[in-house]
Amino acid sequence: MGPDVPLLNDYKQEFFLKRFPQTVLGGPRFKLGYCAPPYVYVNQIILFLIPWVLGGVGTLLYQLGIMKDYYTAALSGGLMFVTALVLQMTNLYAKQKTVTVERMQIQNTLTDEDEFEFSSCIGSETVKFIIPGKKYIINTIFHSLLAGVLCGLGTWYLLPNRITLLYSNIGGTVVIFVFGWLTICIGEYSLIINTATETATFQALDTYEITALMRPFYIFVFIAVDLAHRFAVNAPILEQTNQILHIVFLFLPFLWAMGILPPLDALFLWGMEQLLAFGLGGSPMSSNTKLLVMFLISAGTAIASYFIPSTLGVILFMTGFGFILSLNLSEIGFAFKHTMVSHLASSKSKNMHRGLRIQFGWREFIFYLTVLTFALIEASLLHQFAGFSSFSKGSPQAIASYILIILLIIMWILREIQRVYLFGVFRNPCYPKDVRTVTVFMEKQRRLMKVGVVRRILLTLVSPFAMIAFLALDRSLQNLHSVSVCIGFTRIFRMVWQNTENALMDIVVVSVAQMLVFNPDLWWNRSLDTGIRLLLVGILRDRLLQFVSKLQFAIAILLTSWTEKKQRRKSTATLITLNVVFFPILLTFIAISALLSSPLLPLFTLPVFLIGFPRPVRSWPGPVGTTACVCSDTVYYQQMVPSLAVALQSALAAGSLGLSLPGSHYLCRFQDRLMWILVLEKGFTYCGVNIKGLELQETSCHAAEAHRVDEIFEMAFEHQEHTKILSPNHHFGHILTPCTVLPVRLYSDARNVLSGIIDSHENLKHLKDDFIKVLVWMLVQYCYKKSKTWESPGSANKSNKGSFSENQRKAAVERSRPLREEDSFSVDTIEDWTDDSDIFDLEPSGRMKDRKEPGPLGDIPKVHVSIPGSVETQGQGIPQEMSPEDKLYRAVVLGLPAVDKGKQQEALPRVEFSCSYSELLSIPEEWRTAPVPPSKVNEMRQRFPEEWYHFILSQLDFFHLKEKPYNLPEALMKDKALKDLYIHGVLSCCFGLFGLDNTVPAPSHVFRAYTGGIPWSVGLDWLTGKPELFQLALKAFRYTFKLMVDKASLGPIENFKELVNYLEEYENDWYIGLVSDLEWQQAVLQEKPYLFSLGHDPNMGIYTGRVLTLQELLVQVGKLNDEAVRGQWANLSWELLYATNDDEERYSIQAHPVLLRNLTVQAADPPLGYPVYSSELLHLPLF
Repeated sequence: MGPDVPLLNDYKQEFFLKRFPQTVLGGPRFKLGYCAPPYVYVNQIILFLIPWVLGGVGTLLYQLGIMKDYYTAALSGGLMFVTALVLQMTNLYAKQKTVTVERMQIQNTLTDEDEFEFSSCIGSETVKFIIPGKKYIINTIFHSLLAGVLCGLGTWYLLPNRITLLYSNIGGTVVIFVFGWLTICIGEYSLIINTATETATFQALDTYEITALMRPFYIFVFIAVDLAHRFAVNAPILEQTNQILHIVFLFLPFLWAMGILPPLDALFLWGMEQLLAFGLGGSPMSSNTKLLVMFLISAGTAIASYFIPSTLGVILFMTGFGFILSLNLSEIGFAFKHTMVSHLASSKSKNMHRGLRIQFGWREFIFYLTVLTFALIEASLLHQFAGFSSFSKGSPQAIASYILIILLIIMWILREIQRVYLFGVFRNPCYPKDVRTVTVFMEKQRRLMKVGVVRRILLTLVSPFAMIAFLALDRSLQNLHSVSVCIGFTRIFRMVWQNTENALMDIVVVSVAQMLVFNPDLWWNRSLDTGIRLLLVGILRDRLLQFVSKLQFAIAILLTSWTEKKQRRKSTATLITLNVVFFPILLTFIAISALLSSPLLPLFTLPVFLIGFPRPVRSWPGPVGTTACVCSDTVYYQQMVPSLAVALQSALAAGSLGLSLPGSHYLCRFQDRLMWILVLEKGFTYCGVNIKGLELQETSCHAAEAHRVDEIFEMAFEHQEHTKILSPNHHFGHILTPCTVLPVRLYSDARNVLSGIIDSHENLKHLKDDFIKVLVWMLVQYCYKKSKTWESPGSANKSNKGSFSENQRKAAVERSRPLREEDSFSVDTIEDWTDDSDIFDLEPSGRMKDRKEPGPLGDIPKVHVSIPGSVETQGQGIPQEMSPEDKLYRAVVLGLPAVDKGKQQEALPRVEFSCSYSELLSIPEEWRTAPVPPSKVNEMRQRFPEEWYHFILSQLDFFHLKEKPYNLPEALMKDKALKDLYIHGVLSCCFGLFGLDNTVPAPSHVFRAYTGGIPWSVGLDWLTGKPELFQLALKAFRYTFKLMVDKASLGPIENFKELVNYLEEYENDWYIGLVSDLEWQQAVLQEKPYLFSLGHDPNMGIYTGRVLTLQELLVQVGKLNDEAVRGQWANLSWELLYATNDDEERYSIQAHPVLLRNLTVQAADPPLGYPVYSSELLHLPLF
C-alpha cells in the first residue's frame, strides 16, 4: 500500500462527520445522512435549551429580588427533575405503544446509521429517535434526579451577581453566563436525552450506562470548588482557583470533544494508581480488584500512622508495614490458602497452577522475617540514639548520605555494564561480541553474571538498610500528628522496598540538595519536611522521564514522516512545517501530557499530536491474559513461556534489562517468533509480567517490521567482530533499544527443500522394502507391548510345563479376534432393519469413530435379519433392546446378492502355532482378511525380510513373563505360522497403501500416503475399516519416509542394529506427522525433542521438510519506548472505538520500520489487537 492510502475511507468519513458534531453538542443529531422533517431538528433544539430556560426562570427571580439564591437553585432543580421524568415516561409510553414484543436492546456502535420513518411531531418514532431512553429503570430515576440537582446547582453556579463579584466585569459576566449555560445544557442533554459517543472511550461496551454520567461529573467538580469558596472564610487560594475554574468551565465542551478528560472508569482507576504509586509508595497493580484493595490498605496505613503517640512507634509502624505491603501479598495469600487446604484435606494438594507461581515456602518466610527483624532493629536503634541531631556535613545522616551516593553510582555502573549499549548510544566494550551460541555466550558472560549477583545483593539488602538508616536519623520524625510527615514518610518507608532504585535516586537528590543549601530560611528547608521533599522529587523525576520519552516519540514521528519514503504523504511537508512553527505549543502539549501521565496521541499516527486521556499504566480495562486470538501457532508460545519466564527472572534481578518499572515494554525475537513483554507490577523481590505472542504467519507489513527488528538485533549482537570500541548505535532514535540475549529452551524451526530426495528414483525404489521392514518392527512391537498386559502362561498352570491351558488359549484367541469375523456386508453382522434406519447412512455407526474395544466373541448376541419391508417376529431368546456395546454397525443391504449363510458364518481356520508363546505375538485375526489373491501372498513370502524378522524377535526380552523357556526367541523364530501371520498383516497394509502393483511410487503418491490422502481404492477401504491397523500403517510409512530422508542426508544404514536405533529414536524422541495434526500440538506441549513434517508448495511444485528441534537457544531482548507504545495504543483505541475505522488496510496499521506500528497494534489486547497468545500474570521471584 502506498503512503497516501486514505486515513478513513469514504463511508467512514461520512460516518465520522455525523458522529463528531453529536459528540461536541452532547447528543443532538443534526446531521443524519438522510432527509428528516424539520420538526425533528426543532424538537432537539427545544430539548437542548430546556435546562437554560428552567435555570433562567430561577435566575430572573433571584435578580429581581423575589427569591433567595438557594431557593432559586431548588426551584430550577425541581422543575428540571419533573421535566426529565416526564421525558423518560414519554419514551416508555412510545415504546409500549409501538412494540409489544421487543428484542433485547444491544448497544451498537453504528446506531447512528439507523433510519427512522417519522409520522408526526410527537409520534412514537420521533420520540424514540430523539429520546432513546434508558436500559434500566433505576437509571431512569437516578439520572432524572441527577439532572435536577445539576440544573439547580448550575443555576447557583452561574448567577450573574455571583460572577460579577468574582471578576467585577459586566462583559466577562455575560460571556461566562452565556457559555457556561451552554456547557450545562450539553451535560444535561447527554445525561437525560441522548448520550453522545465520547471520543475518550475506555471500555468497548457501556453496560451500566456510565458514559452518561461523565459530563455531569466534571460539571459537579467545578461547582464543588465554588461551593467550597462560598462557605470558606478568608481563603484567597480558593478564590483564585474559583476564578480560574470559571474560565476553564467554558472550555469543558472542547475538552470533552478532544477526549482529554477521561471517562469515569478510567479516571478512578488512574487516580487510585497515581495516589498509590506517588502518594503511598506502592506499585501499579495488574487488576482492578488488586488495585482497589491495595489502595484501601495503603491509605489505611497512612491514616493509622497519624494517631500513633510516640515517634519510636511511628518509625516501627512505618518500617514494618512498608516492608510487608511491598511483598507479593496476593501470592503469599494464595500459598497460605493452598497449604491450609492441603492440611485440611490430609492429602496432596491438587495442581492449582495459575500462570507461573512464586514458590513461597519456609525458606522465603524465614528470609522475609529475618529482613524485617533487622530493619526494625536498625530503625529503632538509630532513631533512639542518633536521631535528634540536625543535618550537617559531619552528622550521622550526612554520613548515610555519602554511603547512598556511593551505592547509587556503583549500582548505576553495574546496571549499565550488563547491557549491550551504554545509554542506548555506544556499544558496551565489556559486553560479549559476536554472540550466536549458548555455550559461547555463557562462557563469555561469566564475569557479567558475577556483576549481576553483586548488584542483586546491593539492591536487595544493602541499599534498603542504608536508606532506612538515612530516614531513621531524620529530625522531621520528631513532629507527631503531622499530616505531611505521615504522608511523606509512610510513602518513602514503603518505597525503599517497593521501588528501591527510584527511592535511592530520590534520597540522593534530596540529600545532595541539603548539602548544597544550608540556609534555614530558604523555602525548601523552612516549609517542607524530608518526606514531602522526597514526594515532590519523586513526582518530578517520573514526569521528567515521561517528558523525555514523549519528546523522543514525537521527534521520531516528525523525522520518519519525511525520511521514510513509504511514510511520506502529500500533507507531510505541511504538517512538519506547522509543527516547527508551533513547536512551543507542541512542547506544551507534551508537558501537559507528561504532567497528567497520559499518552501523547498521534492522530492516525501522523505528526498531529493530541493529549490523550489519562488511563492506567496497563492501558486496557480487561483482566490480563484472558483473551487472545488462539490458533495453531499458540502452542509454540505456550511451550516456551515457562522457560522464558525463568530467563527473564534472572535478567530482571541482575539488571541487564535496564530500569524495569510497571509500564515497561520489552520485545523478544527468535526466528519467526515475537514475544511482547509488559511489566505490570513490581515490589520487593518480585515482578509481575504479561507475555504475549504475535502471529507467525507474516503479512507484508509484519514481515517488513520484523526484518528491521532482526537488523537491529544482528547489528548489536552478531556483527561486532571488527567494530571499534564504543561504536555508536546505528539505530539510535528507534523505539527499540537492544538490551541482552537470554538462554531459553524452545524449538528451533528448520525448513528444507527435499528436491533430490523425494524425487530420486533410487530412494523411491527402496521405499517399499524399507516400509516392509519398518512395518514388521512396528507390528512386533505393538503385539509385544500388548502381551505385557496379559498373564504369564507359565504362572497359570505349572503342570502344563509352559503350555497354554485350553481356557487360556481360547481367551488369547478371543482377545486377538475382531468384533466382526470379516468386513464384508454380511446379514449376520448387522442389526434388525427398523423404520428408524436411514438407508442413506454414509458411514456405518461404530465402524471407525465409535468403535469400542472388542470383547469375547461368545458374548455377542445373534440377530435374525429379514428382508427389508417384511414382517417378522422377534425370537424369544433375543433381548428387546440392545446396549450400544452389543450393536455392531448398520449397513444398507438392499440390492446385495444372496449370501450363503452357512458359508458366511465360517470363521478363518484356527492358526496352529508350533510354540505356545506365539499367542503373545499373534496379530489380530481381522488384520489378515484383506481380499488379496494367493499369488500376492506367495510374492510377499519371497520379499518378506526374514533375517530382519528374526533379528527383531531376538531383541525381545520377555522380562514380564515369570517363567519362560531359555530358548524362547529361537522357538518364536522357528514358528512358521507366526511368520505367516506377519506376512499377511504386512501384505494387507501394502495392499491398502500401494495397491497390488509393484511399480515405484511417484513423489505425489508418497506425499499423499504421508498425509493420509490416498485416493479411494478397495485396499484402502479395507484398511480404513481397521482404524488401529490403519494408524499403525500410516505411522510406519511416515517413519519410512523419515528414514529415507535420513539415509539420503546421513548415508546408508550399515546393519540391523543401526536400523533399530533409528526406529527406537523415532519412537521415543520424535513426532513424525503433519503440522495440522492435533498430536503435533500435543507433542510440542509435551516437549518432544524433535518433530518432523512433510509439506508441499503447489505454486513452486516443491516438497519441503520441516524439523523442530528442542534446545536451549539465545533469544534477543530489547526495550521499547514506553510512551511510543502507549501513544500508538491510545490512537488505536480512539480510531477503532470512536471512529470505527476497522479497515484492514488503513494507514495506521501499515508497516513503519521505526515505530513498529503494525507489531504494536498486534500486541494490543483483543478486540483491538490480535496476539495469538497472552499469558496470565506471571509472578517472577527476583531473589
